[in-house]
Parts: sequence; structure tokens; C-alpha cells
Amino acid sequence: MENKIQIVVGTSNPHKVEEFNEIAQNSNIEFIPLDCKNFEPDENGKTFEENAEIKAKEACRVSNFGKYFLADDSGLCVDFLNGAPGIHSARYEKTPERRINKLLSEMKNSDKRSAHFVCALCLVDENGKVLHIEKGKVYGEIIEETRGNGGFGYDPIFLIKNLNKTMAELTRHEKNTLSHRGQALKHMIEWMSNSLN
Repeated sequence: MENKIQIVVGTSNPHKVEEFNEIAQNSNIEFIPLDCKNFEPDENGKTFEENAEIKAKEACRVSNFGKYFLADDSGLCVDFLNGAPGIHSARYEKTPERRINKLLSEMKNSDKRSAHFVCALCLVDENGKVLHIEKGKVYGEIIEETRGNGGFGYDPIFLIKNLNKTMAELTRHEKNTLSHRGQALKHMIEWMSNSLN
């Protein structure tokens, strides 16, 4: 498609930009990585939406180019732990393996395994003005042992019940279709395609 609308993604994870472009492949939107090595937003928001906005505005502030800036904040909310680790999901422990082990040990005496992943996306313009926010959720439960080699973070212990697969066992296409980030991004792409020029 000619004249794609370029959106700078506020992340230091190049895989996220690839994932975003896979989901956007049939649209007029193209996601490009932030051209800045020192992207260190201070994620002190109280909600996923607030943290996504902080990241998007910081991307806008440090980038050398771009008209639109998008960032996401995602996390796992476990009902037994009153919504924890929530917005602290990525900072719950130092490594993904230790985060999973900590979560499983905190849940070891619980029959209540329900949980959901949340993703909030925030789009700002070159002046840092918020243009649109989207949110996606996917529901499942926490299993007691890891399964699957795909995905990242808590994916290996998050079971999607109707598929009997963990997030880490999904194909990339399944994950892009079903995941909290996939859902939020599809709606965001739809909004951007209709509203930006």
C-alpha cells in the first residue's frame, strides 16, 4: 500500500515492533522503532493506561523524527493475588524465570487460578497530545508448571482454557489474533486508519 502512515513505537524491544507490523500488515499503518538508545521512561503511573501514556510521551520527547508515537503497557493480573503483579509485572523479579517462580510460589496453596492479561495502548502526536487509547484483555488461568517455548514473560503458565494451550504454545498467528496486545492493537490500527492522515 502506498503512503503508509508511520507510527514510532516507544519501546526498546525490537521484537515488539516486528509483532506490531505483523498485525498491521494489511493496513495503511507502518510501525517503526524509536531512533534513540536512552529510552528510559519513568513508569510511575497507577494504571496501565497511565504508564502507556508516560511511555508514549517520553518517546515523543526523545525521538528525532516522527509525527505519531505509540506505546503500550501490559501485565498479568491474578485474581487470587488481588490483581498482582499488575502494572508491576515486568518488575516483579529480575528475570522472567524468577518472576514465574515467584508467582507460582505465591499461588501454591490456592485453588483460585483465574487471571487475565491486560494491554493498554496510547497514541500521542508530535506535541505529546493524547489522540487515542485502546485496551485489550484476555482471560485464562495460571497453571502449576510451564508449558510451551513461544512467547515471553508469563506466557508459559497462562492457560487459555477453551484451547487448552498456554500463551507460549500458540502459533504466532494465534497469539496475534487472541492476545491482549493483538486485540488492543487491532482496534488501534482501525482507529488510526480512519482518523490519521
